[in-house]
Amino acid sequence: MDIKLESPNQPEVVALIDQLDAYQLSLYPPECVYALDMHSLLQPNVLFAVARNNDGAAVGCGAIVVTPEFGEVKRMFVHPSARGQGVAQRLLGKLELEAQARGCRRFMLETGPSQPEAIGLYERLGYRVRGPYGDYPDDPMSVFMEKAA
Repeated sequence: MDIKLESPNQPEVVALIDQLDAYQLSLYPPECVYALDMHSLLQPNVLFAVARNNDGAAVGCGAIVVTPEFGEVKRMFVHPSARGQGVAQRLLGKLELEAQARGCRRFMLETGPSQPEAIGLYERLGYRVRGPYGDYPDDPMSVFMEKAA
């Protein structure tokens, strides 16, 4: 498994993001999905990591939007064929290290109550549930979490 910062604008990475979008829309109404589009993912303050298997195929991705106040975890997804192998943990670890090197001392994220596996992973990695932050509404379809670096 190899995890590196890469552009999200690659066909096989776009395919992963499309799978993530379809998955989220199967769980939540569209107005409760707070995803970043490709234009947003390509901004200079966004770190985007891709996990590739031993054959070089993209099997996971994630991003952190670096702001002066915190880093926001976004677009975390692991292909079903690669789940249970620690890919998400390694992706998030890589992103957090890269963000810390750029001054991030706190991380925030928004996930949903229909994703208990994601919530469990984040809790194991030190994230704790908190209230809404930034421009997010107090949405019952959202679970907000925070971690100090």
